[in-house]
Formats: sequence, structure tokens, C-alpha cells
Amino acid sequence: MKILFITFIIIFSYINLPAQEIPSFITDSLDIYVNRGLQNWQIPGAAVLIVKDGKVVVAKGYGVKELGTDDKVDENTLFMIGSNTKAFTGTALALLEEESKLKLDDKVIKYLPDFKMKDEWVTNHLNLLDIVSHRMGLETFQGDFMYWTSDLTADEVIEKFGKLTPKYDFRTKYGYTNAGYAIAGKVIEKVSGLSWGEFVKEKIFKPLEMKRTVPLSVDFMNADNIAKPHTLVEGKMSVIPIQNIDNLAPCGSIGSSINDLSHWLIAQLDSGKYNNESVIPFSAIQKTRQLLSIERRVRHPYNKTHYSLYGMGWAFQDYEGREIVMHTGGVNGFVTSLTLVPEEKLGIVVLTNTDQNAFFQSLKWEILDAYLGLPYRNYDSTFYAAFLKRREANEKWLKEVRDSISLNFEPELDLSEFEGKYLHDVYGFAELKKISDDSNTELKHKPELELTLEHHSKLKGKLEYIGNNRFLCTYSDPTYGIKVFPFEIENGKIKSFDLYVDDFIDYQAYKFVKQ
Repeated sequence: MKILFITFIIIFSYINLPAQEIPSFITDSLDIYVNRGLQNWQIPGAAVLIVKDGKVVVAKGYGVKELGTDDKVDENTLFMIGSNTKAFTGTALALLEEESKLKLDDKVIKYLPDFKMKDEWVTNHLNLLDIVSHRMGLETFQGDFMYWTSDLTADEVIEKFGKLTPKYDFRTKYGYTNAGYAIAGKVIEKVSGLSWGEFVKEKIFKPLEMKRTVPLSVDFMNADNIAKPHTLVEGKMSVIPIQNIDNLAPCGSIGSSINDLSHWLIAQLDSGKYNNESVIPFSAIQKTRQLLSIERRVRHPYNKTHYSLYGMGWAFQDYEGREIVMHTGGVNGFVTSLTLVPEEKLGIVVLTNTDQNAFFQSLKWEILDAYLGLPYRNYDSTFYAAFLKRREANEKWLKEVRDSISLNFEPELDLSEFEGKYLHDVYGFAELKKISDDSNTELKHKPELELTLEHHSKLKGKLEYIGNNRFLCTYSDPTYGIKVFPFEIENGKIKSFDLYVDDFIDYQAYKFVKQ
């Protein structure tokens, strides 16, 4: 189906700003750039926000909320903002310190006495700043497969998280850890007497008049005027279900619009003030911008930058002599970016309703460069070319693997030997069963298995044999990817297999041992 992208201009106002202060890229080229990006990346809909000097310069919706409809995105359309949620959680902790209800260097066990990590010393020394600055010793996304879109409760997520063996020593290396924010949410609940969702609504959304913003994915599902999530399935952009991620809510479940987010940006850029009233104490904002973790050394293809650091739900980068305060967000079917340049009183938001694009970043850089007087770079052309190269390589790999499947290799052991329950020491059980149909001769003899998982009742995997004791797993949820599972066979017996999911969720292998 041919995708039609129709620009829908909601607000394009230059409120109290001299014309010369608005870069020509914004006044002359923004629509062309966005429409081209949406078409190239097959993005159904997007929303773009620019705030400068306390005023909304651009707040525009583009495209549609759902592929195949003419339901246009507007300034009040809700998108899931993913990990841009983290800055709200960091701010909530800072507000509680402002109210003298906690100290940010308090130990986690002061508020959650039953919490345990694998190392007793770490259990006794882990503090609130550790859990929101990604310095607990885990690898990036380590453990996320176990929780993401799972049936686990928040308490069960925290319990399983504590049983993981960190890849690195405590506080020695940055590793982006979503479950740390689930712990923060529980501390907020314990200290305030409100759930994390109720706290951010009462203390942040309401005073900032973010009237449509919702804290939970279940709230998003039931809201009106929402963008639907999309992803690529076999190369075709497709609508996918909204997932419940509320067991990790404080890390990524907020749904918001560019209209509401303009209020958040205005306050962030004006010492916590909105409508000339102090809504968030400036001291609380400063606390969230502590430089707590060294993330990595950063190179930019054109301009000057050196380091990326992390605070309490914000990332920080030097760029052409300015400090950028920023974050990105990705959940199933959405990727978003939020960027602040406090010295320029500039804020930029890009929201998209597909998780298969880098446009949400390329547009951010283009707008930022325009306001800093830097040359036009056409970032999206570069990003899109790299994407096409990766996609071509992936399609080639997948074709080769499926060619192996079509040869109908026979496993060295009977398929029935692969059936049964397998245990991961932290996650729990996975089960494999033969897929067969006695009425279909071809299917009856085809070496295929079905994967079910103890804590992911809605997720299935189809395993097809590709040779050398390996199966190709195609997940029922396309955001989990298509991955190869190697099996270990010892003395003629199945010993274990390694489970993988898409890097969007988790980089690690999970070893499931046959029972």
C-alpha cells in the first residue's frame, strides 16, 4: 500500500521573536525536510517542537496517527516517549529531597529493606544516585529481556534484577539499566505514599498543566487522540499492538504530546518556572543535572564534541562550546528525542510512531545546528544511507539462513529430544514443543519447534532448524527480532540452548538448561 504523508500544520508561530532570530532552515526548509524524512523512513506520523527563549516557536504535527488512515497528528496527539520518562523520575526523587523526605545518597535498603543484590556488600552500599545513573556494574540492557512486556509485577522485576550477576564491578563502568528506575519508582512510592504514577501526576504534570500526559501505558491505551505504534515486518511498515510496560513504568511508560512537553521544556529552560511561577525548585533541577557517570567518549562527524555523561535521567554532552542536556526514548513502535541547550534557552522535541528510524535524531541535530549558526549537513541523508546498508546486509543474512531452512536438514538428534522444559537460573522456564500436523505430510516431517516462556504469556517463537545444532527463532512480536539459537549437545543429550532477542531489547544471551 502506498503511504501518503500529508503535512498537517498545527502551530507555526513566531511569538515575540524577531524574524532574524529564527533560522532560515526553520522558516524555509523544515516542512520539506520532515516530509522527505517521513517518506524515506516510512514513518506514518511525527510531531516536532521547538522552544526558544520561553516561547513556542514551532509545534507541528505531520502525517497520520495510524497507517492506512487519514487521522492526522496534531499538537495534542499522544506518543509514548519511552526513556524520556527517566528525567521525570529523576525529578521526582529530587523533589522528595527538597521536601526533606529522603536524601539522594541514602541507601536503597533504607526504604526497601528486603531488596537484595547478588553481592551483599553492594546490597548494603547501593544508593539512590547509583540506581538512576547506571553505575551498578551491569552491562547496558542486561536483564531487560526478562522484564520487557513480561507478566512480571514491578516487585518481581526488582527481585529478579537483584539476582543478576553484574558484568562489571560496582561503580566502575556505565551500563544503561532500566530496572534501576523500577527500584526508584518503589522508593518514591514508599516515601511519598503515592504510586510513582500518581506522584508524577500530582507533583509535575498538574502544576505544569500537562493535562493530557499520562504516566502509564495502560492509561495510554485508553486515551483518545493517540499515535499508534508501528514497526517493520518483513520490510513492510505495520501497525503493532500497544504493549503494557508498566512493571518498568518509571523508566519509560509516559505518553505525552508536544503541547504538553512544551510546558516541561519551558520550565526546564527557565529555572523551573512556568507561567511566571516556580513549579519545580531550581535546586531540584540542578540535582537532576549532576554529572554522575561517565558514559563514553563521543565523536561527531562534523562538529566539536568530546564526552557523554549521565545524571538523574538526563544525558549530557559538550557540543561546540555548549552543554547539551538530552535523552532519547524507544519503546515498541515509538522512538523520540528531547534536547535542551540551557545556554541558548533552546529546546527541541521530535516524536515518531515507528521504532525503525533515525530521523528522530537527524532532525534534532539539523535544528540544533541551525540555531547555533552551523552549516547545514543533511544528517538524515547520511543516517538513511547507513540504515539502508545495514538493512541490505540483514536481508542478505536472513535469505541465506532461510535457504538453509529450505534444505530441510535433519538434526543429529530426533526432534523429540529437543522438546521439554529448560531453566534459566534467574528468569525461570522456557518450553519447546514440536510443531506438527499429522494431516500435512510436509509439516509433519519439518524440523520445527514452538517456544513458550514462563513470564511472557503473549510471546511465542517459531524455531526452524538450520544445521549445526542451531535453530532460527522468529518471534510472534516482531520487535523481539529474528535470532539464531545455538544448542549445546553433550554425550548425545541436549544440554542447553542460548536465547537471544533483538538488540533493541537486550544484547545478552540467556542460557536455558534442559531439565
